[in-house]
Amino acid sequence: MSAFSLARNTELQDADQLEAALRQIGATRYHNLHPFHRLLHGGKLNKGQVQAWALNRYYYQCSIPIKDAVVISRFRDRATRVEWRHRLEDHDGDLGAEGGIERWLKLTEGLGLDSAYVESTEGILPATRFAVDAYVHFVRDRTPLEAIASSLTELFAPNLHEERIAGMLEHYDFVNPQIMTYFKRRLQQAPRDAQFALDYVKRHADTPAEREAVCNALIFKTNVLWAQLDALHHAYVDGQIPPGAFVPEAN
Repeated sequence: MSAFSLARNTELQDADQLEAALRQIGATRYHNLHPFHRLLHGGKLNKGQVQAWALNRYYYQCSIPIKDAVVISRFRDRATRVEWRHRLEDHDGDLGAEGGIERWLKLTEGLGLDSAYVESTEGILPATRFAVDAYVHFVRDRTPLEAIASSLTELFAPNLHEERIAGMLEHYDFVNPQIMTYFKRRLQQAPRDAQFALDYVKRHADTPAEREAVCNALIFKTNVLWAQLDALHHAYVDGQIPPGAFVPEAN
């Protein structure tokens, strides 16, 4: 296995072997393993470092419905478009209904960040923008099958959200349950979305080559998530903040 692709000797002769390979990718590459998350969930960061994480992650959150709109545009099949459409509402909300982006802004506001500044994305790291934009470009440019497969990190998200909720509430006196509602809501949403995507790739990846492409799409997505945390760690733990990026107030 390389940094970008599955090992050539991986058995992908049927749908069950595909699922096993996908779950192995999650077990070894999902960003819950990143040192920055260990620091975040273990209470080892200061408030400014947590602010930097939430600020940068906002760019990912607000780009997800854009990504999902692109996925929808790839399909002539009406049933797939209808199924995928609720993801837009999950993040953007609907008339009179709060969405994930609003819940994320509650988190950043609760951490003491100005919402206008957060929404401007002016203070995010260059690597955050490059990584997230690469994800949107991936679902635009690769096959529809790979576009759906790239969302399969949702298979592993609920455990991460549970760890995050418990760890941050336990360790940070500036975190309270009201600002953690994004993660609580995703505990219900992510499993539903992940199951559809998993069933889809298992049904439609008909050849070993297509199954390999599905696995590599998931590897790409884990790299997108990992790269964002690499940048956060370099800037806000190692102290190498690039010009123009958010600078936390002295703690």
